[in-house]
Amino acid sequence: MARSNLQISILGSTGSVGASTLAVIDENPAYKVFALTAHRNAKLLFEQCEKYKPEFAVLSEAAGPEFTTLLVNSNLNTKLLVGESGLIEVASNPNVDIVMAAIVGAAGLESTLAAASNGKRLLLANKESLVMTGDLLKQVARDSGAEILPIDSEHNAIFQCLPQMKSSVHTDTRAGVEKVVLTASGGPFLDTPIEQLQSVTPEQACLHPKWSMGRKISVDSATMMNKGLEFIEACYLFDLEPSQVDVLIHPQSIVHSMVHYKDGSVLAQMANPDMRVPIAYGLAWPKRVSSGVAPLDLTVEEPLQFSKPDLSRFPCLRLGIEAAGERGSAPTVLNAANEVAVEAFLEGEIGFLEIPLIIESVRSQIPCEPAPSLAIIRDLDRQARRLSKELILKDFCRGASA
Repeated sequence: MARSNLQISILGSTGSVGASTLAVIDENPAYKVFALTAHRNAKLLFEQCEKYKPEFAVLSEAAGPEFTTLLVNSNLNTKLLVGESGLIEVASNPNVDIVMAAIVGAAGLESTLAAASNGKRLLLANKESLVMTGDLLKQVARDSGAEILPIDSEHNAIFQCLPQMKSSVHTDTRAGVEKVVLTASGGPFLDTPIEQLQSVTPEQACLHPKWSMGRKISVDSATMMNKGLEFIEACYLFDLEPSQVDVLIHPQSIVHSMVHYKDGSVLAQMANPDMRVPIAYGLAWPKRVSSGVAPLDLTVEEPLQFSKPDLSRFPCLRLGIEAAGERGSAPTVLNAANEVAVEAFLEGEIGFLEIPLIIESVRSQIPCEPAPSLAIIRDLDRQARRLSKELILKDFCRGASA
């Protein structure tokens, strides 16, 4: 990373994290956009390309023709790539210094691994890749010399509060780290009576009180599966046992996480709830650059509150914690079942309270086993998705809850 203009590929540039990354780049001209990618949003991707003039754009094959038409009628020299191979190309290209991995879900797995295996600075906003591959992703990064820097606000906060190491993410318990605490907003249904949750609509679940996110991630926040996945991610990222990770509800989303030390000290990272803060830290680490975010003024903030999560209200969090303890294939199965169940909820096929029922049923039917290779992980992912869809088609959850 010795170039004066560092080149970055943003995987998922039309999503909320991708847009925030571009906003940070606007503040810092030392970063140049090498590639932008999207799934289907060809129009917005083209508009981004007009502004940032990347060498490459990547879309799904279905969205490629629309982008090509826009490209032909412009003066852009951006080259269009399509599909998984295009994502891998822009994640591994030797001219790329930094890869922002912001594709939601398992769809970002292959490109994330490509960035790690090619020694990039990997800004990891795609938590599912680490949840699925765990130690495999970290070993690939160690072998290549890649840096994995967490972009989830909670893990980025923990990283900022840890003793600075020469390498990127690593927790040395000899430095006195006792445990880490992930904070959680509690989502839109923190105080909603449980009996009303069955009638929750996708629109209600996506109305997060603090963060502007995509629909899938918003539902994960509402069920607190996002915190379950982050619990698993924290164990892998920082080499921690589940007993060394706690979760606290903090509705104000000002304290993003904390690190407890053996001497009784607790370090917390605070900032306004804006993804540009962790993105700027990841881009510039170990230095700091402007994020464009307004300074935090605690004198005007409401009182900061903290409480323990109710696992009966948020069974998805319990399922995540359990999978973190089992490791192996358990996180992969959990993630796959959750993605299918959330999609079914968003499509109106199941109710909100049926999401954890699907996940728990799939987890109980696919035994936990070691997952030492990408091929095994992919196979388990397919099994879990197939079983989840079968349960939904059989109307399992409504029958079970009747």
